[in-house]
Amino acid sequence: QVQLVESGGGLVQAGGSLRLSCAASGRTFSIYSMGWFRQAPGKEREFVAAIKWSGGITYKPDSVKGRFTISRDNAKNTVYLQMNSLKPEDTAVYYCAAEQGAGPSGYAYWGQGTQVTVSS
Repeated sequence: QVQLVESGGGLVQAGGSLRLSCAASGRTFSIYSMGWFRQAPGKEREFVAAIKWSGGITYKPDSVKGRFTISRDNAKNTVYLQMNSLKPEDTAVYYCAAEQGAGPSGYAYWGQGTQVTVSS
């Protein structure tokens, strides 16, 4: 089992920045990758970015490329999402998730989510 706890959300004006953190505990040695997702009101959950525990980063959608940066601190079992130049359309609940195993297996573990609200 892997437990995930997000923090760092809040209210920010458009153009501002926030850094989300996701601390993992439990069987962290089994983590293959960790990702960030977001869900805006009335919309489907959307993949934002992922990072493999051994390296390799993926960003999606195009709207976050160049503005969001995912990083990790393996010693702290923590993944970060630095969000710059925030826009009102970035408003959502942001979730951290983890994949276990030797390769992609689907995100089996999820955090409780942290609210990000960007005012115009």
